[in-house]
Amino acid sequence: MTLRHHRALSGALATFLAGGSLAGALFTAPAAMADSWRDKEYWLKEAGITNAWQVSKGAGVKVAVIDSGIDGEHPDLKGVVVGGTDVSGAGAPNGQKSIGAKTEHGTLVATMLAGRGHTTPTASPSASAAPVVPTTVPPAGGPDGIVGVAPEAQILAVSTWLGSPNPGGKTDQEQIPDAVRWAVDNGAKVINISLGSTSPVWPQSWDAAFLYAEQKDVVIVAAAGNRVGGNVQVGAPATIPGVLTVAGLDGEGRASVDSSSQGISIGVAAPAENLVGGVPGGGYAEWAGTSGAAPIVSGVAALIRAKWPELSASEVINRIVSTAEDAGAPGKDPLYGYGILNAEAALKEDVPKAGSNPLGSIADWIRVHRRGDFSTPSQAPVASPTSAPPTLADPTVPVAKTPTHVDDALPAAVVLGFGGLFAVLVTGAAIQLRRVAKSSASASDEAETGVLEAVDPPAKK
Repeated sequence: MTLRHHRALSGALATFLAGGSLAGALFTAPAAMADSWRDKEYWLKEAGITNAWQVSKGAGVKVAVIDSGIDGEHPDLKGVVVGGTDVSGAGAPNGQKSIGAKTEHGTLVATMLAGRGHTTPTASPSASAAPVVPTTVPPAGGPDGIVGVAPEAQILAVSTWLGSPNPGGKTDQEQIPDAVRWAVDNGAKVINISLGSTSPVWPQSWDAAFLYAEQKDVVIVAAAGNRVGGNVQVGAPATIPGVLTVAGLDGEGRASVDSSSQGISIGVAAPAENLVGGVPGGGYAEWAGTSGAAPIVSGVAALIRAKWPELSASEVINRIVSTAEDAGAPGKDPLYGYGILNAEAALKEDVPKAGSNPLGSIADWIRVHRRGDFSTPSQAPVASPTSAPPTLADPTVPVAKTPTHVDDALPAAVVLGFGGLFAVLVTGAAIQLRRVAKSSASASDEAETGVLEAVDPPAKK
């Protein structure tokens, strides 16, 4: 999987990146004369998002991004991040310090989900110059940079340290439930989790937090994982009942071989290759993986919640999966789930009211598989430096008993990044690198050869 990283810097830099599922090389390339990143967001049209904006742009909906932290000063995220916290013990209190094995990850996800673009200052045009008309005018922000699926939504940044030893000392078994609870208690109506493990089983220590979100009527969207990163089948938390799990599509709209996985918990499929997003420091990157497919779906969930705030989380999920375009084997299947995301249909079609979440219920699962003690309330919300008093009613459905010790039900460490990626700084060495790639095409290291050949931009969709 590859990522190209664009910054307005001079000089040359070449570095090899490795860690978790991230692997690749850092390259240099000529500075672009004009902002072309907006034109690369092919999914805005192909997934029906630009037409869905006729109905909703996600105004006022808070979406929590549980990830590696978010650079809220990125030009496309100005005014977007309205709160946050750190659950790792190693980040900033507001969640806006990029941490962990993949520091770029959270900002990539946030810009794809709710970026607003920006306006690049330019010199005054000559009298004879024709006005420049952007191909996709964003609902807010400006014509340059990344515009997210829900450009009027708000982001809550919840930073975690995953994928490498945490200097803050907290394990994934502690961080994930703390992150989910904080997000719920601070007003998130949608939670995006672009992280996971190679194990389908989750620790019992996660039960109560995911049940808490279900009780509080919050939509949770999770990435299915990538085969190239070792996820042949979906891993937790994307296997938790009630979670909207997102599989990945290639550039032709088929189930991606590398940037997806398979499993019965998949709910819907969305673009996962040739993606673009912002990175900390004001840069941009191309990347791939279900890490990027998940915020596309989370953004659509935000559009729906803004249009119909009275709809339950189950009805929001039902609207997304029931309007998806069937693909693969007829009906629900382990590659596409209910089908390919169709944002326009999800916002415009008449959808019968859902009696329950089509992807199941964590409450029902706990009742059957954990035989939880439902006589006591769930544990108190986790405090954080920026948390606000809970405004939602107490849970009214059975609550799972929180284990008194950290269990070992998740043998594989949770890692950020269901998307391998590498960065390309903007200077003048790309031509030479492409020549190196072509001359080494017969080398035994197939993965690195592919990375070098990916320096050229993908064809515009």
